[in-house]
Amino acid sequence: MRQLLRELDRILRGEATRPEQLRDGTIRIPLGTVSLGIILLGVIYGLCMSVFSIVNREAFEWRLIAAPILKIPALFFLTLAVTYPSLYVFNALVGSRLGLASLVRLIITAMAVTLCVAASFGTIIAFFSFTTQSYSFMVLANVVACGVAGVLGLFFLLQTLNRLSADAAPPATPPPPPPPAPDTNAVDEKDQEKAAPVVAKAPSALDRIEGQALIRNVRAVFRIWVVVFAIVGAQMAWVLRPFIGQPSAPFEWFRARQSNFFESVWGHLVNLFS
Repeated sequence: MRQLLRELDRILRGEATRPEQLRDGTIRIPLGTVSLGIILLGVIYGLCMSVFSIVNREAFEWRLIAAPILKIPALFFLTLAVTYPSLYVFNALVGSRLGLASLVRLIITAMAVTLCVAASFGTIIAFFSFTTQSYSFMVLANVVACGVAGVLGLFFLLQTLNRLSADAAPPATPPPPPPPAPDTNAVDEKDQEKAAPVVAKAPSALDRIEGQALIRNVRAVFRIWVVVFAIVGAQMAWVLRPFIGQPSAPFEWFRARQSNFFESVWGHLVNLFS
């Protein structure tokens, strides 16, 4: 568990995706450990999702807890399985150095970021579950939480792909020589603090690296794939529904296929404000 927390912390702080760590085109993460972290984070968020169904239902139903904690990790891994071939083709088209194994590590890392953000929203979801009886509101609250988490995870993925695929900028000209040191007798402590050298801050996981930029067609290809991934993930969630059991309805592991994710969200918006 300590190693798992340490690896997740390295990913969130950007230590695993700094340019010097990616020079050979390899993402250095323990795949098994981070995959286990995705499952555990999915379980945590699933438990928080189940609170609404439990507190607003007359009789306790254990399957309302089991369903989301099983479906959340399944949602991510199934979306990965569906979209991985297209990402590999897109990755090859733009000349990225990532191979099959490194590409899997990259997506697993992005999924870990997404679920870390989602799990961090779990207490907020549980709070609203205790303070409202509106099923539509809770569905939309979870859509917003997962949407924010997904945007951050995909942005992390794009920034890491930028670092792996972008051409390095030409070497910078050497800095000019420093000015002569002032007379120490005439410099007070405040001036010494101002004259102290500024230590460069290490880039975070979401920072854009100075001097590196993707050419236009490469950027467009990756953005198209991000849209594809988001749409597939949204529809996969619709296929696996319900995640939040409706208190007044009998329990169902899966609902009949009808409509789609976007029509459902619109329907809940209309229901919430009507």
